[in-house]
Amino acid sequence: MENPVLTHDALADLGLDLAGYDRLVGDIYDGTLDPRPMAHTLENLRQAFQANYVTLILRVPDQPDMGVMIVAGDIEGEGEVIYMAYPQAHTPFSGQPLDQVVTIDDIMTSTQWEQDPYFKMYCSQQNVYHVMGVDISTPDSGKLRFRVTRPKSSPNFSVSDRALCASFIPHLRRALNIHNLLDRSESISELYAQAISRLSVATLVLDESGSVLRVNPVAQNILASGDGLKLVGGRLEATYPSDNRELQRLIRSAFAEDTTKTAEAMSVTRPSGQVNLGLVVEPIPSMDWADEKGKPAALVYIRDAASKSLASEVVTKQLFNLTKAETALAMELANGLSLEEAAELLNIRRNTARAHLRSIFSKTGVRRQTELVRILLNSVVALGKPQPTLKVAAKPKVQVPPLTLATRRQA
Repeated sequence: MENPVLTHDALADLGLDLAGYDRLVGDIYDGTLDPRPMAHTLENLRQAFQANYVTLILRVPDQPDMGVMIVAGDIEGEGEVIYMAYPQAHTPFSGQPLDQVVTIDDIMTSTQWEQDPYFKMYCSQQNVYHVMGVDISTPDSGKLRFRVTRPKSSPNFSVSDRALCASFIPHLRRALNIHNLLDRSESISELYAQAISRLSVATLVLDESGSVLRVNPVAQNILASGDGLKLVGGRLEATYPSDNRELQRLIRSAFAEDTTKTAEAMSVTRPSGQVNLGLVVEPIPSMDWADEKGKPAALVYIRDAASKSLASEVVTKQLFNLTKAETALAMELANGLSLEEAAELLNIRRNTARAHLRSIFSKTGVRRQTELVRILLNSVVALGKPQPTLKVAAKPKVQVPPLTLATRRQA
């Protein structure tokens, strides 16, 4: 049976006009950007169908009888992306043709439905009697399950209801695809941003007027120190006038309408007397189809050569097969300390530090301390998640209670 076609008469039967239908379709696409707008979308659809629940089952994980879904209706967790029971092996909608709107009446009689275990266990408990649904195919061969329900006191779903539901199929499919593409892009971007921070690179995103839109944690630390760079009225400035003039020139150059513009660099003097900050300003290529204000236009990279390495000690230990004590020593050497300074900081004897260093040389295949620092800084150790600094305890040893990690499951 083919899906009925939505007509002006069908819209009128449902109390909708073209403007109302257009708003519902617009809501679907707005919901691709954030689950909260999607919850608003489903609530509007619930009202349009005069339903008690509208459910969008996003996916069915490996756990049996569990689904990730958004529900509009009087139920705990309404509007959130939640895990709820979804006995896919027992629902009568399992195995129905893709992209085909079906109701319970298409599958079984009313008597059969009222005797069905699925109805008794799940539907009757939520005052659900009339059910209309469609399994929507997706570009990656997955399914998006859309369900609309009414209580027994309400009329059954009409041909107009089915036509309206069918008209939303391509929009829900496209909206899901857009959401997935955006979500994957944002996830990858977040991983790249975290990697940049772990490499001790400060980043600031500027809009077309030079205002700072975003800063990463490394940049926040540099700006908080006020040693060479600062924010004034939401704009990046250098402490010394000569440096600031050059910085503003680089920023203006990044905004110039020139397809050949490239990154430019400068050195920023620090009042503290520490080694200068290295700074690069690079334009962000625009792929926008229309003019837009307040969009990212330039990216500022800053490196503080005097800062400590944020390398992961766990990854360092795993990568070079070092012991806990050897790892602690190697990380302090990578931070620029001499062997004597590292031994004093770690509260170990110099002979012990020398023994650790000989073992580190053997495991890493180097012969000089400078080589060791070079391979540590150029390896992947900085890309691991930083862990609390490992310390070698001096005798007498102090017993430290284990850390308690609180975890929260998020759908």
